[in-house]
Amino acid sequence: MLIYVLRALVKMAVTLLVIVTLVFFATRLSGNPVDFVLGDGISREDRELLIAYYGLDATIGSQYWRYLVSVFSGEFGLSFLERRPVSQIVFERAWPSLKLLLSAISFTLIVSVPLGILAAIYRTSIIGSVVMVIAFLGYAVPAFIIGILLVLIFGYTLNWLPVIGDGSALHFIMPTLAISGMLVAAITRFTRNAMLDVLSQDYMRTARAKGLPEWVVILKHGLRNASITLLSVIGLQIAGLAASGSVVVEAIFAWPGIGDLLVRSAILRDYPVLQFAVLSVAIVVIVINAAVDIAYAYADPRIRLAKG
Repeated sequence: MLIYVLRALVKMAVTLLVIVTLVFFATRLSGNPVDFVLGDGISREDRELLIAYYGLDATIGSQYWRYLVSVFSGEFGLSFLERRPVSQIVFERAWPSLKLLLSAISFTLIVSVPLGILAAIYRTSIIGSVVMVIAFLGYAVPAFIIGILLVLIFGYTLNWLPVIGDGSALHFIMPTLAISGMLVAAITRFTRNAMLDVLSQDYMRTARAKGLPEWVVILKHGLRNASITLLSVIGLQIAGLAASGSVVVEAIFAWPGIGDLLVRSAILRDYPVLQFAVLSVAIVVIVINAAVDIAYAYADPRIRLAKG
């Protein structure tokens, strides 16, 4: 198991280095940030001074090396727009995004796993059919469409829920539902398929023959074995949500999170903020994937034994 964990950590480090490199060169290809920050009302001499001040007059290789040194030393510079430390700006936005992510994940797991189990148990009845119809509808409708519909119905027409910001618990309801719609649909389908695979196994019939209650058979023997498949699926879905799934939803609800910061920094060419924000999201995604790999190996001893 230790070798498996060390291998996962090495893959994390290599992936992070690749992402850091791609982010650096991708931002440099988008244009000179001084032109976007200052506009046309600045003299040529002042423009050259600002370019030299931010180190943009150096070669790409020198800029890349300084960027790597700053990443590993924890010094990410100042924002071109706000003239504040980049880490301070990103951390201010990280907590609202993290709260929304945790809210969406919690709601998704609470709803999708029981629905998937019901759809598998009652696969030949109306209950299973209704669950799968809802799942397919949720999978087909994008998050931004759900968000706009929620705003029109509960914010504009009924005036039941607040639309903008994250000031209270009520502010979380619509963004959480918008983000969770596709996730609930996907995990419900995967849970149903995984449960269908284990319900017909011999150990399930043996458990029933022992006289165990049906809920014990389903949860302890069925769901426990189906979770080996669900771990990887849930991990991929959560990683995708952390990477980009909430950007559009945050824009719809004016959520003060990382998604809104990424969009603004990309449009205005605020390199330091954009780089650190993307790096922060990448770290979260990599950590989630590594945790899922480790949990997957822990749940299924055959994985870590084969890897070892």
